[in-house]
Amino acid sequence: MSMLSEPIQKSRLADLVDVVIGVDTHTDTHTDTHTAAAVTAATGAILATVTVAADADGYDELVEFADTHAGLRGWAIEGTGGYGAGLARHLGDLEELVVELDRPGRPARRGGRKSDPLDAARAAREALSRTRLAQPKSGDDRAALQNLLTVRRGAVEAGANAQRQLRALVVTAPELVRDRFREQSIVVMVATAAKLRPHTAAADVHVFTTMTALKALAKRIQSLEAEAGEHEKAIRAIVRSWRPDLLPLPGVGPITAAVVLAAWSHAGRCRDDGAFAMLAGTAPIPASSGKTVRYRLNRSGNRQLNRAIHTIAVSRLRYDPDTRAYAARRTAEGKTDPEIRRCLKRYITRQLYRQLEHPPTTSRA
Repeated sequence: MSMLSEPIQKSRLADLVDVVIGVDTHTDTHTDTHTAAAVTAATGAILATVTVAADADGYDELVEFADTHAGLRGWAIEGTGGYGAGLARHLGDLEELVVELDRPGRPARRGGRKSDPLDAARAAREALSRTRLAQPKSGDDRAALQNLLTVRRGAVEAGANAQRQLRALVVTAPELVRDRFREQSIVVMVATAAKLRPHTAAADVHVFTTMTALKALAKRIQSLEAEAGEHEKAIRAIVRSWRPDLLPLPGVGPITAAVVLAAWSHAGRCRDDGAFAMLAGTAPIPASSGKTVRYRLNRSGNRQLNRAIHTIAVSRLRYDPDTRAYAARRTAEGKTDPEIRRCLKRYITRQLYRQLEHPPTTSRA
């Protein structure tokens, strides 16, 4: 018997279900498989195990396997954002209770004890032992944004690598070629390199091959920049359609808004702004000793989300009058620049969470 996943933020899983289906998701050389173990919520005993293919038929087989065990049930799936994404979507469509496990706790295995059924059972017991449970990310808009952000990030990183390669080639180029690039910024260097006309009849093969390589790199950079621009247009369109209320916030652009939305996913996934701050890596970590009260940098959480919030904070410190006044006031109080940025990032995280969980209502004519 299935049940909706809404109450899992408020209760322990053991109080909600009778059986937990733990699923170990992975791939091997030839095929993707899922191994499931049905575990009783009361005792943690293994009732049965099964291994299926990671496809639509396999997902149906897992549901049929779960149906053989009476009582309310929940699912504990390892890697709902990776190998378990398809199963998580399938169960979400069926309104099953699904708990996300990035990596279940695995004790040291004496004698090399390791098997997929054991890992599946550990996933179920791990979910039963936790007092705070995570819901998988969901939603077509979120998935679309995640895909576009991934390919755009790849294009941007590849373009940056190509720019570094172009600059390095210019540094070591023959003087005849290097003179064309003196005192130019990287943007101008790319435009100059794209206009080069290598001649096979050139007497110096070094000059010819250098010009050919520079032109190829410039064309690659321009192509990657155009690709990234197209992805950004698509991202902007989804953000404006889904959550346009984020864009008027100071320092929030379409890319940072998309990163925030992809990490947040849906209302109720994070129980409060403190949990969202932990997800973003902006919650301060106490590092006090004796009479010294201090905090250290939080290096955990979603680093892409953390980077987006950092970008928003830097933008506000540069261009937002209220934020600049805040920074000046905290500086007068003796706060350092890193401390001010940490406080500001925590404030931005709280503001974003409240905006996401409680969007403004629009009046209809």
